[in-house]
Amino acid sequence: MRDGSSTHPEPTSPQTTIPGWRLILSDAGRLWASRERPFSPVATHAGAERTVDGDTLEALRAETDRQETFAREAEEQALKEQAAQEQEAPASAAPAQETREREQAGQVIS
Repeated sequence: MRDGSSTHPEPTSPQTTIPGWRLILSDAGRLWASRERPFSPVATHAGAERTVDGDTLEALRAETDRQETFAREAEEQALKEQAAQEQEAPASAAPAQETREREQAGQVIS
């Protein structure tokens, strides 16, 4: 029974839920969703929003999907950048290693 004190939409069914998100109905009748678990630091830094709102359940569902996609793409991009940096690191480390070896070869050890 709705007595106006509930902040969660009713009834709760698969059609009125968004997995991983907690739904909230404001006193003004606006729908909000807050992600149950925070996004990763990478996704948060990229701009993924943990709490979103919508005029309808369909709009809210679309917005949570958009945030999940955005977060996933940010994490994938970060992994690609990390892999690229790791591939570049051995190539840039090789000249430094050669320089150290040359310097050590030129040293006189007594």
